[in-house]
Amino acid sequence: MNKNSNGAKDFIKNFGIIFISLLVIAGLLSAFNFGGSEEVEKIGIGRLVSEINQDQVKKVTVEGEILKIELKGGEGKIQEVKKESGESFGDILKNYGVSTESIVDLDIEVTEDNSAKFWAGAILPGLIPLIIIIGFLYFMTRGVQGMNNKAMSFGKTKTDEGKTDEKNKKTFKDVAGATEAKVELEEIVDFLKHPKKFVAMGAKIPKGVLLTGAPGTGKTLLAKSVSGEAGVPFFHMSGSEFVEMFVGVGASRVRDLFTKAQKAAPAIIFIDEIDAVGRRRGTGVGGGHDEREQTLNQILVEMDGFDPNIGVIVIAATNRPDVLDPALLRPGRFDRRIVIDMPDIKDREDILAIHAKGKPFDSEVSLKAVGQRTPGFSGADLANLLNESAILAVRKGAKKIVQTDILESIEKVMLGPERKTRVISDHEKEMTAYHEAGHAVVGHYLKDCDPIRKVSIISRGMAGGYTLNMPEKDKRYKTLSQFKDDMAMTLGGYVIEKMKYGEDQLTTGPSSDLKQVTNLARSMVTRYGMSEKLGPRTFGKSEDTVFLGSEVHEQRDYSDTTADEIDKEIRDLIGEAEKKAEKIITENKPKLEKLVEVLLKKETLEQEEIKEILG
Repeated sequence: MNKNSNGAKDFIKNFGIIFISLLVIAGLLSAFNFGGSEEVEKIGIGRLVSEINQDQVKKVTVEGEILKIELKGGEGKIQEVKKESGESFGDILKNYGVSTESIVDLDIEVTEDNSAKFWAGAILPGLIPLIIIIGFLYFMTRGVQGMNNKAMSFGKTKTDEGKTDEKNKKTFKDVAGATEAKVELEEIVDFLKHPKKFVAMGAKIPKGVLLTGAPGTGKTLLAKSVSGEAGVPFFHMSGSEFVEMFVGVGASRVRDLFTKAQKAAPAIIFIDEIDAVGRRRGTGVGGGHDEREQTLNQILVEMDGFDPNIGVIVIAATNRPDVLDPALLRPGRFDRRIVIDMPDIKDREDILAIHAKGKPFDSEVSLKAVGQRTPGFSGADLANLLNESAILAVRKGAKKIVQTDILESIEKVMLGPERKTRVISDHEKEMTAYHEAGHAVVGHYLKDCDPIRKVSIISRGMAGGYTLNMPEKDKRYKTLSQFKDDMAMTLGGYVIEKMKYGEDQLTTGPSSDLKQVTNLARSMVTRYGMSEKLGPRTFGKSEDTVFLGSEVHEQRDYSDTTADEIDKEIRDLIGEAEKKAEKIITENKPKLEKLVEVLLKKETLEQEEIKEILG
């Protein structure tokens, strides 16, 4: 932003200089008549005398050694006579015998000597192109110097001077939820406002605060709100901005950033996505001279180098705290770690209320109901949800946002937009209806499944249809029975397809369901210790591979025999869930058929309609 504004200012400045120069040149050209529109005829003194005697001369203008003659009836034609220097026009006429009466009748005008104009007329036509060329070379030279200065400024940070815009100022009032995190950060605000009481007590405020949490939970917003609450400068940079193609640039930018912050103290330095430069060292990539590692080393040195009570607080944010170097997390650096959880139902309602400001909602809209329908949504997801609902209302030409707009936007955020124009055959539509009805029936009759909120056979995103089941309250833990019921519900579509059309007519439709069930069963056995045969232990260690970045590989810490037992346990869990789903579908086959019939007609059913059909 600053770089673009500075470039615009330089362009305006240079353009103004060139424009003014051209105006001056145009003024000079207009002031001096270099061969103007008048037609000039050069004559001798004898002819002039003859014209005077014949009473043909209207006016004579004396300009130094030049006489300009305007004839009667000449229609702008000018004659020019050059006389001897030092001799007056009157003497010339007397020497040529012009009578006194003729001289008296003449209109004679004497002007000042305009030798400057003569020389300007002689010099400027050649001087002006030279001036333009010199000016062009000057601006070209300045441009090259500017490029050199930019090349030497790679080591400078691209952040602004940390001034807070009052219009965009954020405070804790703009952050809903994250109550515990705000309590922790209030100590930082108190120190920035009143550092003397901490110094008097001999207390040292933490130099670094590490905000960790899932993407979209408000880490950056919280950091800005600390700055807004304390009223101090805010220096914001991303971890990736430190690393450039030139060696040593990252370390130089770190030094420059901390220098700026110390000059502006009390101040806040915020490093977003610090895992870009703060990953664990010694992983074998780049060696000790890796640019990223050098940048990390400089951050460590700078955090050790400044006085803890100077008033500079370093706040960093990441959603990958597990990959950070241990040296960053030791006391004296990022010694205060604050975890920002996903919002619960009350927090979601508060977040929706903040993002609802400025949007015209219908009186029937219930943010509490929206909060119940959005478990697992982050703050960014909720903001996007209300924005999508506003866009949907505009598309419909409505003046207000209604509840159905918000509910439809929930599905759009989760699954993607509706694909009503997708052409499918009647047979595929029927199979989709049976598949989704299988999920709904099994989920409805299993007590440990979440309530079925909606069933639709309209395609969204990559899904041919969908069944939404969401809890009435947020859950922090899941039991073994809940896992088993969820697996049975997930297999409901596969089971009804096999029962209705036979094994030889199974399609690729349930592939995502089978993948989900397999992963869930594996987690139950290898991560949660929910296998009676294998006992309460975990199997395998997940590690980030150095060369593949975010891809996770499992390190086996068990034998091949145990691997066979794990596979058998997974197979048994899936088989048990399949039998449970088959039993429920068989017992409630008439209701399932009724649900399919209604689905084929209406395509989408809400919770109350599902309850009315299934009981």
